[in-house]
Amino acid sequence: MKRNLISLAVAAACAFAGSAQAQISDGIVKIGVLNDMSGLYSDITGQGSVVAARMAVEDYIRASKSTLKVEIVGADHQNKPDVGSNVARQWYDTEKVDMIADVPTSSVGLAIAKISADKGKLHVNSGSATADLSGKACNANTIHWAYDTWMLANGTGKAIVKSGGDTWFFLTADYAFGHALERDTEAVVLKNGGKVVGKVRTPFPTQDFSSFLLQAQASKAKIIGLANAGGDTTNSIKQAFEFGITKGGQNLAGLLVFLPDVHSLSLEKAQGLMLTETFYWDLNDQTRAFTKRFSAANGGKYPSMVHAGVYSSVIHYLKAVDAAKTDDGTKVAAKMKELPTDDALFGKGTVRPDGRKIHPAYLFQVKKPSESKGPYDYYKLVSTIPANEAFRPLSESECPLVKK
Repeated sequence: MKRNLISLAVAAACAFAGSAQAQISDGIVKIGVLNDMSGLYSDITGQGSVVAARMAVEDYIRASKSTLKVEIVGADHQNKPDVGSNVARQWYDTEKVDMIADVPTSSVGLAIAKISADKGKLHVNSGSATADLSGKACNANTIHWAYDTWMLANGTGKAIVKSGGDTWFFLTADYAFGHALERDTEAVVLKNGGKVVGKVRTPFPTQDFSSFLLQAQASKAKIIGLANAGGDTTNSIKQAFEFGITKGGQNLAGLLVFLPDVHSLSLEKAQGLMLTETFYWDLNDQTRAFTKRFSAANGGKYPSMVHAGVYSSVIHYLKAVDAAKTDDGTKVAAKMKELPTDDALFGKGTVRPDGRKIHPAYLFQVKKPSESKGPYDYYKLVSTIPANEAFRPLSESECPLVKK
């Protein structure tokens, strides 16, 4: 099994008091960053998430003067549920990992969520999109942090339908994430008076989208919804550009587009795309300051929404460990829900009983090349979606933890 391991120990200068240390297993809080280190999501997550976790530990201990001793390990799940599950079990059973962070690829994220619950550990997910993590597949040991398919659909999808994009054709990645994103976006399209005229499931991952794009083109739908991510998204957008699909009057809706994707595409190909994210480096002074430090530690690459989510979630996790005086996964998850969230990247928020982290989301449009003033100056803000509107309301939740 191919693995990419990183280890980092960050310790406070002073030791635990005896009573506090007794509550921390082995005297060390151990965080595993599990993601795609080498594949189509590696720019969105990968080594950058390890950098973000390291920054979070250092910043939290410096600011709080915490006496926690923290170790970070990392591994490549190769976007395969069996590989990710094997790593998680080894981490939990033999390597004494307390919490697994990040985990892009929804099929892997769902698997890690179940394993974490079965073993009484904690999974804080910033990388997977499926809203089922805080919906029908929720559990008391999983917290879903940065974004999800419901948010993406109700951000990008709703805005496009309201602006006249009322007929849709979906190109959908054929696994849990793509299915969830298609489902949630289709519901929004129909609710707002639109129509879905066709859809096609694409193998994951895919290099050649030509036959699928030709089907979408033939449908004459106003909007081609890309229910995919990472390299699949950039490949489908590049090939649509080459086929002249957008010049022919159809528009692409990137339902999950990250900043590294736009960087890979170039503004020439990505200009005009509408997209929804919960983080952008140029939102305010705090996000710009974080980005400057992150970029310096990450080879000049700017942070994605997932990287920001890892940073933010690790800080809140450590706050909860300190407050609960334990690294027991079930107890720390409960404490994370009890404590309000507040950090430089996502601002003030909460973690709901279903495990969904709540904060604002932002509808952006990708700039034209002539509008960009420098590297990574790619987005213009169209609207802010308030925290209480950005995510699925509890009243509609399928999570068994929610009392109705």
